[in-house]
Amino acid sequence: MSKSSLPKSQPFPSEDVPSCDVPLVHLEQVRQVQPDVMSLNQAQQMAEFFSALADPSRLRLMSALARQELCVCDLAAAVKVSESAVSHQLRILRSQRLVKYQRVGRNVYYSLADHHVMNLYREVAAHLNEPD
Repeated sequence: MSKSSLPKSQPFPSEDVPSCDVPLVHLEQVRQVQPDVMSLNQAQQMAEFFSALADPSRLRLMSALARQELCVCDLAAAVKVSESAVSHQLRILRSQRLVKYQRVGRNVYYSLADHHVMNLYREVAAHLNEPD
C-alpha cells in the first residue's frame, strides 16, 4: 500500500485506538523505513526540544516574539507575568536554541532564534486553526 493510498488519519479518543485485527509484520515496509528511524539519542534530543515547547507560558512568550523582538520588561508586560518568571522561561527556551538575545545598552532584547523556529511556530499555529 503506497503512502498516498493510506487513509487520512483522524483524531480519535485515546481509549479507542484502532489497531490491526491480525498482527502481521510487513517485512519489506519495515526494511524501507528502518534506515530513516531516528536514533535513540536523536529522539531524546527531540523530546527535550518539544518539552521546552510544552508549556503555555513559554508558548505565550514565543507568540509575542513571533511578532517582534522584545526586551524582558516588555515581554513581562505583554504576557502579564513577572520579569523573573519571564527570565526563567527564556532560559529554558535559550537552552533549546528557540530564542536568541542581543544586548543593546542596558537592555537585553529577545527574538526567535531563526527562520526554522519561526516556521515551526507558524505551521503549528496554522494547523491548530484548521477546521476539523
